[in-house]
Amino acid sequence: MSIADIRKEYSRASLSEEDVHPDPVEQFAKWFGEAVAAQVPEVNAMSLSTVSAEGRPSSRIVLVKEFDQRGFTFFTNYDSRKGQELRDRPHAALLFFWIELERQVRIEGRVAPIPAAESDTYFDSRPLNSRLGAIASDQSRPAASRDALEARFAEVAKQQGEQPSRPAHWGGYRLEPDYIEFWQGRPSRFHDRIAYQRQPDGSWTRQRLQP
Repeated sequence: MSIADIRKEYSRASLSEEDVHPDPVEQFAKWFGEAVAAQVPEVNAMSLSTVSAEGRPSSRIVLVKEFDQRGFTFFTNYDSRKGQELRDRPHAALLFFWIELERQVRIEGRVAPIPAAESDTYFDSRPLNSRLGAIASDQSRPAASRDALEARFAEVAKQQGEQPSRPAHWGGYRLEPDYIEFWQGRPSRFHDRIAYQRQPDGSWTRQRLQP
Protein backbone atom coordinates (compact mmCIF):
# COMPACT_ATOMS: atom_id res chain seq x y z
CA MET A 1 0.00 0.00 0.00
CA SER A 2 1.29 3.43 -0.93
CA ILE A 3 1.63 6.01 1.83
CA ALA A 4 -0.24 8.39 -0.45
CA ASP A 5 -3.25 6.04 -0.29
CA ILE A 6 -3.49 6.15 3.53
CA ARG A 7 -6.46 8.29 4.49
CA LYS A 8 -9.25 8.44 7.04
CA GLU A 9 -12.72 9.88 6.59
CA TYR A 10 -13.88 12.04 9.51
CA SER A 11 -17.56 11.97 10.37
CA ARG A 12 -18.04 11.94 14.15
CA ALA A 13 -19.21 15.52 14.73
CA SER A 14 -19.51 19.06 13.44
CA LEU A 15 -18.67 22.49 14.85
CA SER A 16 -20.59 25.69 14.24
CA GLU A 17 -20.32 29.24 15.48
CA GLU A 18 -23.45 28.61 17.56
CA ASP A 19 -21.82 25.59 19.25
CA VAL A 20 -18.79 27.31 20.70
CA HIS A 21 -18.42 29.32 23.90
CA PRO A 22 -17.61 33.04 23.50
CA ASP A 23 -14.50 32.45 25.65
CA PRO A 24 -12.00 30.09 23.96
CA VAL A 25 -10.53 28.92 27.29
CA GLU A 26 -14.02 27.82 28.36
CA GLN A 27 -14.44 26.12 24.99
CA PHE A 28 -11.11 24.36 25.47
CA ALA A 29 -12.22 23.22 28.94
CA LYS A 30 -15.38 21.76 27.39
CA TRP A 31 -13.47 19.85 24.73
CA PHE A 32 -10.82 18.75 27.23
CA GLY A 33 -13.52 17.35 29.50
CA GLU A 34 -15.04 15.46 26.59
CA ALA A 35 -11.63 14.04 25.69
CA VAL A 36 -11.17 12.89 29.31
CA ALA A 37 -14.64 11.30 29.28
CA ALA A 38 -13.77 9.53 26.01
CA GLN A 39 -10.64 8.14 27.70
CA VAL A 40 -8.30 9.60 25.09
CA PRO A 41 -4.80 8.28 25.93
CA GLU A 42 -2.38 10.95 27.22
CA VAL A 43 -5.17 13.49 26.94
CA ASN A 44 -2.92 16.28 28.25
CA ALA A 45 -0.14 15.62 25.73
CA MET A 46 0.54 18.50 23.38
CA SER A 47 3.10 19.43 20.76
CA LEU A 48 5.16 22.46 21.81
CA SER A 49 6.83 24.36 18.97
CA THR A 50 9.56 26.93 19.56
CA VAL A 51 11.93 28.87 17.33
CA SER A 52 15.68 29.33 17.70
CA ALA A 53 17.50 32.65 17.48
CA GLU A 54 18.36 31.64 13.88
CA GLY A 55 14.69 31.12 13.04
CA ARG A 56 14.80 27.31 13.02
CA PRO A 57 11.59 25.76 14.42
CA SER A 58 11.56 22.67 16.63
CA SER A 59 8.70 20.66 18.13
CA ARG A 60 8.32 18.08 20.87
CA ILE A 61 5.57 16.53 23.00
CA VAL A 62 5.13 17.88 26.52
CA LEU A 63 2.27 17.65 29.03
CA VAL A 64 0.01 20.52 30.01
CA LYS A 65 -0.33 20.48 33.79
CA GLU A 66 -2.76 23.34 34.29
CA PHE A 67 -4.89 25.67 32.20
CA ASP A 68 -7.06 28.60 33.21
CA GLN A 69 -7.64 32.20 32.20
CA ARG A 70 -3.96 32.94 32.84
CA GLY A 71 -2.83 30.45 30.21
CA PHE A 72 -1.47 26.93 29.68
CA THR A 73 1.23 25.68 32.06
CA PHE A 74 3.93 23.07 31.44
CA PHE A 75 7.22 22.17 33.12
CA THR A 76 10.70 21.47 31.79
CA ASN A 77 14.42 22.05 32.16
CA TYR A 78 15.11 25.77 31.68
CA ASP A 79 18.52 24.97 30.14
CA SER A 80 17.15 22.49 27.59
CA ARG A 81 16.88 23.40 23.91
CA LYS A 82 13.27 24.49 24.32
CA GLY A 83 14.19 26.46 27.44
CA GLN A 84 16.96 28.29 25.62
CA GLU A 85 14.71 28.98 22.63
CA LEU A 86 11.95 30.33 24.87
CA ARG A 87 14.50 32.55 26.57
CA ASP A 88 15.60 33.97 23.19
CA ARG A 89 12.19 34.00 21.50
CA PRO A 90 9.43 33.93 24.16
CA HIS A 91 6.61 32.91 21.83
CA ALA A 92 5.42 29.38 21.14
CA ALA A 93 2.67 27.28 19.61
CA LEU A 94 0.81 24.36 21.18
CA LEU A 95 -1.13 21.62 19.41
CA PHE A 96 -3.52 19.11 20.96
CA PHE A 97 -4.62 16.26 18.66
CA TRP A 98 -7.39 13.99 19.93
CA ILE A 99 -7.79 11.57 17.03
CA GLU A 100 -10.45 9.55 18.90
CA LEU A 101 -12.72 12.61 18.70
CA GLU A 102 -11.37 13.79 15.33
CA ARG A 103 -10.36 17.08 16.93
CA GLN A 104 -7.35 19.32 17.25
CA VAL A 105 -6.74 22.60 19.03
CA ARG A 106 -4.03 25.07 18.01
CA ILE A 107 -2.83 27.67 20.52
CA GLU A 108 -0.31 30.46 20.05
CA GLY A 109 0.99 33.08 22.45
CA ARG A 110 3.70 34.53 24.60
CA VAL A 111 5.51 32.35 27.15
CA ALA A 112 7.03 33.31 30.50
CA PRO A 113 8.36 31.36 33.51
CA ILE A 114 5.86 30.95 36.33
CA PRO A 115 6.70 32.10 39.89
CA ALA A 116 9.26 29.94 41.70
CA ALA A 117 6.76 29.09 44.45
CA GLU A 118 4.38 27.55 41.90
CA SER A 119 7.22 25.49 40.42
CA ASP A 120 8.21 24.35 43.93
CA THR A 121 4.66 23.21 44.68
CA TYR A 122 4.38 21.19 41.50
CA PHE A 123 7.87 19.72 41.82
CA ASP A 124 7.11 18.49 45.34
CA SER A 125 3.95 16.78 44.06
CA ARG A 126 5.83 14.65 41.52
CA PRO A 127 6.83 11.02 42.11
CA LEU A 128 10.23 10.75 43.78
CA ASN A 129 11.98 9.22 40.78
CA SER A 130 10.64 11.94 38.49
CA ARG A 131 12.12 14.57 40.82
CA LEU A 132 15.44 12.76 40.91
CA GLY A 133 15.44 12.47 37.12
CA ALA A 134 14.91 16.22 36.76
CA ILE A 135 17.94 16.83 38.97
CA ALA A 136 20.14 14.21 37.31
CA SER A 137 19.48 15.15 33.69
CA ASP A 138 21.27 17.90 31.78
CA GLN A 139 18.44 17.79 29.29
CA SER A 140 19.34 18.05 25.59
CA ARG A 141 23.09 17.70 26.30
CA PRO A 142 25.05 14.78 24.76
CA ALA A 143 25.25 11.60 26.87
CA ALA A 144 28.24 9.26 26.89
CA SER A 145 26.02 6.19 27.28
CA ARG A 146 22.89 4.85 28.95
CA ASP A 147 25.09 3.39 31.65
CA ALA A 148 26.50 6.84 32.38
CA LEU A 149 22.98 8.23 32.71
CA GLU A 150 21.98 5.44 35.10
CA ALA A 151 25.10 6.00 37.17
CA ARG A 152 24.32 9.72 37.41
CA PHE A 153 20.77 8.95 38.51
CA ALA A 154 22.01 6.57 41.21
CA GLU A 155 24.49 9.18 42.42
CA VAL A 156 21.80 11.84 42.67
CA ALA A 157 19.41 9.45 44.44
CA LYS A 158 22.07 8.71 47.04
CA GLN A 159 22.85 12.40 47.57
CA GLN A 160 19.29 13.74 47.62
CA GLY A 161 17.44 11.14 49.68
CA GLU A 162 13.65 11.11 49.96
CA GLN A 163 12.99 14.87 49.87
CA PRO A 164 14.95 16.41 46.99
CA SER A 165 14.55 20.13 46.42
CA ARG A 166 13.65 21.59 43.04
CA PRO A 167 16.81 22.47 41.10
CA ALA A 168 17.11 26.03 39.83
CA HIS A 169 17.31 24.79 36.24
CA TRP A 170 13.85 23.17 36.32
CA GLY A 171 10.42 24.76 36.53
CA GLY A 172 7.26 25.87 34.83
CA TYR A 173 6.30 28.04 31.90
CA ARG A 174 2.92 29.53 31.15
CA LEU A 175 1.76 30.33 27.62
CA GLU A 176 -0.68 33.25 27.57
CA PRO A 177 -2.73 32.68 24.41
CA ASP A 178 -3.56 35.31 21.86
CA TYR A 179 -4.82 32.83 19.23
CA ILE A 180 -6.82 29.62 19.73
CA GLU A 181 -8.26 27.55 16.90
CA PHE A 182 -10.67 24.61 17.20
CA TRP A 183 -10.67 22.05 14.39
CA GLN A 184 -13.31 19.37 13.95
CA GLY A 185 -12.76 16.75 11.26
CA ARG A 186 -15.51 16.52 8.63
CA PRO A 187 -16.14 14.34 5.57
CA SER A 188 -14.28 15.02 2.32
CA ARG A 189 -11.59 16.97 4.19
CA PHE A 190 -14.10 19.86 4.41
CA HIS A 191 -13.31 20.40 8.08
CA ASP A 192 -14.78 22.89 10.54
CA ARG A 193 -12.38 25.53 11.87
CA ILE A 194 -13.33 28.22 14.39
CA ALA A 195 -10.54 30.65 15.33
CA TYR A 196 -10.38 33.12 18.23
CA GLN A 197 -8.10 36.17 18.28
CA ARG A 198 -7.40 38.16 21.44
CA GLN A 199 -7.96 41.91 21.09
CA PRO A 200 -5.90 44.71 22.71
CA ASP A 201 -8.58 45.14 25.40
CA GLY A 202 -8.38 41.44 26.33
CA SER A 203 -11.63 40.42 24.66
CA TRP A 204 -11.84 37.72 21.99
CA THR A 205 -13.21 37.76 18.45
CA ARG A 206 -14.00 34.57 16.58
CA GLN A 207 -14.54 33.59 12.97
CA ARG A 208 -14.85 30.55 10.76
CA LEU A 209 -11.85 29.67 8.61
CA GLN A 210 -11.96 27.78 5.36
CA PRO A 211 -10.73 24.17 5.67
